[in-house]
Amino acid sequence: MTTENTFTHLNDKGQAHMVNVADREITIRTATASGSVKLSPSVVALLREGGIPKGDVLATARVAAIMGAKRTSDLIPLCHPIAIHGVEVELEITDSGVAIRIGVKTVDRTGVEMEALTAVSIAGLTIIDMVKALDPGAEICDIRVEEKSGGRNGHWVRT
Repeated sequence: MTTENTFTHLNDKGQAHMVNVADREITIRTATASGSVKLSPSVVALLREGGIPKGDVLATARVAAIMGAKRTSDLIPLCHPIAIHGVEVELEITDSGVAIRIGVKTVDRTGVEMEALTAVSIAGLTIIDMVKALDPGAEICDIRVEEKSGGRNGHWVRT
């Protein structure tokens, strides 16, 4: 049994365990996460021109993000494997690099915040993999949940 003041991923002995969500209501649950990849001006220019030698960076990052969302429970030990019903990936080239925003949707007993965060992380890592020879100083920044909805905690938006 858990209360607001206890850690749900610790049992009564203080050991990590997977939370039992079997009795939770199945609801539509969404989460949106964001982050960015800071890149050198020369790499930003190459991205805009489509001149990265490894190929289409944004297309590759988009597919990687979707794959990452679907494989989150394989990577994060206490995450439940859940059906992913939709992943929306927005990648925008900015003057300082690439802005990443990803929304994930499910109809399940637990939320998709970790799936959205994992998708942002994997998109960022993929971008770095595609440009690392050109910009060894590329940096993933500011990964965070922006919004979530569904379940017993309802709707939350970062302010």
